[in-house]
Amino acid sequence: MKRARIAHHGSAVWAELVDQDNTLRLGNGETIPAADAHWLAPVTPGASIFALGLNYADHVKELGFKTKEPPLIFLKGMNTLAGHRGTTVRPDDANQMHPECELVAIIGKPARHVTADQALDLVGGYTIACDYAIREYLENYYRPNLRVKNRDGTTPLGPWIVDAADISDPQALRLRTLVNGNTVQEGTTQDMVLDVAGLIAYLSQTMTLLPGDMILTGTPQGVHFCAAGDEVICEIEGIGRLSNRLIAEPKP
Repeated sequence: MKRARIAHHGSAVWAELVDQDNTLRLGNGETIPAADAHWLAPVTPGASIFALGLNYADHVKELGFKTKEPPLIFLKGMNTLAGHRGTTVRPDDANQMHPECELVAIIGKPARHVTADQALDLVGGYTIACDYAIREYLENYYRPNLRVKNRDGTTPLGPWIVDAADISDPQALRLRTLVNGNTVQEGTTQDMVLDVAGLIAYLSQTMTLLPGDMILTGTPQGVHFCAAGDEVICEIEGIGRLSNRLIAEPKP
């Protein structure tokens, strides 16, 4: 099953995809065309959002680093999220802003001190993130600073949450990013340094993971700097296509 979070009559509601014609069914039974929906980031309010840096071997090599364990993990605020078909502001001085396509694992059951063998049973679903990075603002690759990874609206998320049961192997999915129709990033989740199960097990040793918590699992190789007006699409096999457009920074 695929679920989306949308704005409907002034409220945030969940809807599910009911057919191949992209019809959404709301909880009250009402149906609307997906093309008419105002998409929101499919996130549970109050959830923790974890993000990974340098978790794909090919991307680590591309940046000239060595594989790092334990993994580089940082937190993201709710302010960073944007919905499918939304817009993201490109700061005027961000000439090295690039998209990062990421598989997102969503916790479905509380997890504390779990093993990697147990971890996937606790996943509720998966979605897609386009986690923009701004290289001019980077102070330290091993410690992403606030201006790089927590700017408003720089992490589009969605469009769907796909049930974990519908993804037989999260380590066998192809990822791709297109800018204005041209492929600029491509890879496979098989190239993760620490896989989804390992990440959940690792995080659960420090804190209790709760239903709705999200783990952005890193991005493959491919650095492409974007400009205002660019259309960016992140695709993950079996999950969908997340669309976003960059806009110029409004004048004060």
